[in-house]
Amino acid sequence: MTAAIKHPLPAAERAPSYYSATLNEETAYPTLEGEVNVDIAIIGGGFTGVATAVEMAERGYKVALVETHKIGWGATGRNGGQVTGSLSGDAAMRKQMSRFLGEGVDDFIWYLRWRGHEIIKSRVEKYGIQCDLKHGHLHAAMKASHMDELKASYEEAVRRGMADDVTLLDAAGVREHLDSDLYVGAIKNTRNMHLHPLNLCIGEAKAAASLGALIFEHSEVQDIIHGDRPAVITTRGRINAQQVLLAGDVYHKLERKKLKGMIFPAMGGIVTTRPLGDLARQINPQDLAVYDCRFVLDYYRMTADGRLLFGGGANYSGRDSRDIEAELRPCIERTFPKLKGVEIDFKWSCAMGIVINRIPQLGKLSKNVWYCQGYSGHGVATTHIMGEVMANAMSGSLEKFDTFAQCQHIRVPLSERLGNHMLAMGMWYYQMMEKLR
Repeated sequence: MTAAIKHPLPAAERAPSYYSATLNEETAYPTLEGEVNVDIAIIGGGFTGVATAVEMAERGYKVALVETHKIGWGATGRNGGQVTGSLSGDAAMRKQMSRFLGEGVDDFIWYLRWRGHEIIKSRVEKYGIQCDLKHGHLHAAMKASHMDELKASYEEAVRRGMADDVTLLDAAGVREHLDSDLYVGAIKNTRNMHLHPLNLCIGEAKAAASLGALIFEHSEVQDIIHGDRPAVITTRGRINAQQVLLAGDVYHKLERKKLKGMIFPAMGGIVTTRPLGDLARQINPQDLAVYDCRFVLDYYRMTADGRLLFGGGANYSGRDSRDIEAELRPCIERTFPKLKGVEIDFKWSCAMGIVINRIPQLGKLSKNVWYCQGYSGHGVATTHIMGEVMANAMSGSLEKFDTFAQCQHIRVPLSERLGNHMLAMGMWYYQMMEKLR
């Protein structure tokens, strides 16, 4: 059970979210001052950076990680908390990666769907991280045309040995799991998980520190010095390293000449209701996480203290919603009519790094400076996979890194604002096409 609600920290410290109000413990890492010498310098204290830090520290490397704000400050500590086998860019991956993986491409993509689950579950058990980890998820169809997609996914899962993990439900079957008439069917998946992402990230950072990693908060990076021994320059310090990983996703402005036009922010809104008591068990008796099949989808789950945590309506303009509660309340009440007028205790936004073709972007900025970014709303599991991939690459095993690094990405030769307008138009097109299905 998550700790009782406390007063959230000021917005400058953390977003005033349910997650920041229910931390197991707050972080208090020092600000970098002076000069530090390490093997690996990591920029970014979200899941990518922290997961890579754990991987490298477990392998005996001396690691230093710097974060501008607090560990888990960005999307890592604000997302929906769902760990699912979904990959936003699987079709694009299959098309591009088949050029160098051949017939093995489907096996590679299937591996990616589930490797993040294994890493997270193992790490939670190994380090005793309390993050409300639970199993159970529904991928729900809102109209008949969605069921073709679900049936194909179900059949592949069964074919690959997951028959005990998945169940294909019709509308009546969904109603046995959710007190909602919104869905015509679903896949129930007991391998998928949901959790408190901020507590997970903070727990992983604590694990990395216990292995000797140096972690610095409130240490904004001003520059990366390239060369035989690269360096990370912060406002008040310097880290000299053998290798550097830039893992700030959409929240940084470093190396913009090389990375400009590759990733764009989309803003998602999330709310949590008051504790629902017995009503929580009525609307979601098996405590399942849920998302639907739409291109711009709704997603939700119950928190450890019986609140409905509900998100959706991604804003591809890159600007925050003016009223998250007003946008999401109709979605909640349409999904669960019993919650009409329910009190909303927390509301916050989450900036997701969107890649045009939805394939995570891995690459090198120079011979010993790496970057990893762009999970397009599927980051909890994918960041942990990429942390392993980047740790392998920096340790000398480049096979999986090269598979991603060889993928071609669309670079938008415009300002971020104009690029976001272009992205928003593209998303509008796909939403319109989806309505015609």
